[in-house]
Amino acid sequence: MTQIRFCKSSDGVRIAYTQGGQGPAMIEVATWLNHVEYDWKSPIWNARLAELTRNYTLTRYDGRGCGLSEQNPPHLTFDDLVADLEAVVDASGLKRFILLGCCQGAPVAMAYAARHPERVSHLVLYGAYARGKLTHNPLPQDVDEAETMLKLVELGWGRDNPAFRQVFSALLIPDSRPEQYSWFMDMQRMTISPQNVVHLMRTHNRIDVSDMLSDIRSPTLVMHARNDRRVPFADGHMVAHSIPNAEFVPLESNNHLLLEHQPAWRQFLDETARFVRADRRAESGETPFLELTAREREVLDLIARGLGNLQIAKSLTLSEKTVRNHINSIFGKLGTLNRAQAIVRAREAGLGSRGFSRN
Repeated sequence: MTQIRFCKSSDGVRIAYTQGGQGPAMIEVATWLNHVEYDWKSPIWNARLAELTRNYTLTRYDGRGCGLSEQNPPHLTFDDLVADLEAVVDASGLKRFILLGCCQGAPVAMAYAARHPERVSHLVLYGAYARGKLTHNPLPQDVDEAETMLKLVELGWGRDNPAFRQVFSALLIPDSRPEQYSWFMDMQRMTISPQNVVHLMRTHNRIDVSDMLSDIRSPTLVMHARNDRRVPFADGHMVAHSIPNAEFVPLESNNHLLLEHQPAWRQFLDETARFVRADRRAESGETPFLELTAREREVLDLIARGLGNLQIAKSLTLSEKTVRNHINSIFGKLGTLNRAQAIVRAREAGLGSRGFSRN
């Protein structure tokens, strides 16, 4: 664990943060389920933190009302959450960095990226949504559902109540192991009070950053669990469609919080690394696969985006036979045996990473 430091947000609220690791600078936006000290002991977060700090210089913080930050702030508005991130950025001394926003942290990350494009080198989002459940004329059943969840939190958060555990574990970590399931209850007790959860849930239910998405200029990767029961898959699609040139990657999971034993957990980390490497190559002007012709690199890029031969032919105005000839030449030059191997090589080199390319 790294040293815990403190800074003050714009209204004087004390915010706890840490920095550690090696590699490119990354800041992760706080959620109400993190604690900068205890997360290192958690079977839910420990392995993830170890992986991130192995590859990035990671700055993390506890949002107001959470973890080691001030527990009784005067208010918990969305603008306050963005201001907390701004304070941590200034205190960290970083001029430019990768911004990681997961779950409730994603709208804050998007708002920051839209307001401070010069600071965000890459924007990585997971479980993102732009609009809260109660924006834009919600249906009566949506209001009833939201109020029911708030009441459940108010009465059951952090308590050893089997009914409450079943509801929230089914929403957030349905595919968890026993030790992870057990720690989830401890995590609730340690990270935030029921009253603050209710305040933050009310705030997030009314969030709407959809008008900001077109202003985001940072290279953006959006990942979303296909069967996420807390934030619908369609919300992630909407975010990726609305941010210029964003890439969308579906993850095969039922969980809202990805866990170490799931293939989607490793994919999340690998896709993040691939995306950052690819864009850094693009910024440096490095051209991968110099042994290929310019046309072959175009074909390989489209293969890496998941396009079939007919789609590639239409995109490049070629015949399917010509596309097949190019692909055979690519396989020969790269020493790959099949399409799957070529896709892996291409994505490792940064190809196929632009645009809304994967369903």
